[in-house]
Amino acid sequence: MTPAWQTFLAAQGAQTDAQGALHFGPVADEVAAARSGLVLADLSHFGLIAFSGEDTLNFLQGQITNDLRGQGPDQAIFAGYCTAKGRLQANFLVLRQADDYLLLLPESLRETLQKRLSMFILRSKTRARNASAEWIRLGLSGPGARALLAHAWGNAPAAGLGVLPHAEGLAIGLGDERFDILIRPEAAPALWQALSAEARPIGHTAWDALLVDAGIPTLLPATFEAFTPQMVNMEVLHGVSFNKGCYPGQEVVARTQYLGKVKRRMFLAHTEGAATPGTHLFSSAVPDQDCGLIVNVAPAANGGHNCLAVVRLDAWESHDVRLGDRQGPLLVARPQPYTLPE
Repeated sequence: MTPAWQTFLAAQGAQTDAQGALHFGPVADEVAAARSGLVLADLSHFGLIAFSGEDTLNFLQGQITNDLRGQGPDQAIFAGYCTAKGRLQANFLVLRQADDYLLLLPESLRETLQKRLSMFILRSKTRARNASAEWIRLGLSGPGARALLAHAWGNAPAAGLGVLPHAEGLAIGLGDERFDILIRPEAAPALWQALSAEARPIGHTAWDALLVDAGIPTLLPATFEAFTPQMVNMEVLHGVSFNKGCYPGQEVVARTQYLGKVKRRMFLAHTEGAATPGTHLFSSAVPDQDCGLIVNVAPAANGGHNCLAVVRLDAWESHDVRLGDRQGPLLVARPQPYTLPE
């Protein structure tokens, strides 16, 4: 987060750290507001990698899990980057902005992924740069979000990762009433003031709770290389193409899809325990080892935490999955946000 933006947010009442706006008031109130009302979030905890150059499309096409062919400036794509063994190092949105391809991902993984991808550029006519300071990242969600954005910018993007280019930036339609916004730093304060006149400002903890509720995984340093794409439902969320050419880990991912069976899946659950990403899970159905990991966590409305958890299917079906150790707090299944394959 740039010093100027941090100063601006502090003047709006935010408690900030290096990641952005932690909160503008009690976090529990912000989480409740995010789940039912119109909210505006600072998303400085997400960073941006920009790739530019005439070979950028071919380079990224050979590196990530999804197919960029045919992507126009009006569409974002959900994708991931894997090791040769098919383990995800990061997942992200891919956007086009002028001559750049932008990868939007947690700032905590931005430098790691940028260095990793840069290792393979070699003779390709493309280059990667940290573009986090070039854009302010905002989130807008809740009843009336589409109308509010359309009033401010003249229009709003389609749901399903539609992108609305604008003279001052772009907006991505995460849902009918939920948007990510990228805006140039010099224009950000005015847009914030316009949107916050109707939308309640919230910190990134409350915004991330919306992603947990929607079953959207966010890979973090604590879960680096912990999962294959199918374990975190990436193919269900249209983050994997099985019709494109090779990329790191493609053989493992394809073999799992067509010849094997996914033995671990990500589920939405509730726990009264103090869950954190990367916490191990245990079950009486798997007596000799752990049975899964916590992916993401958010405060629940009535105490405890909601979480996304990757769990062995046999353990999940036993209804005895516990946090931290075999006597730890129980994970209780919540309704899944989408249907998983049989």
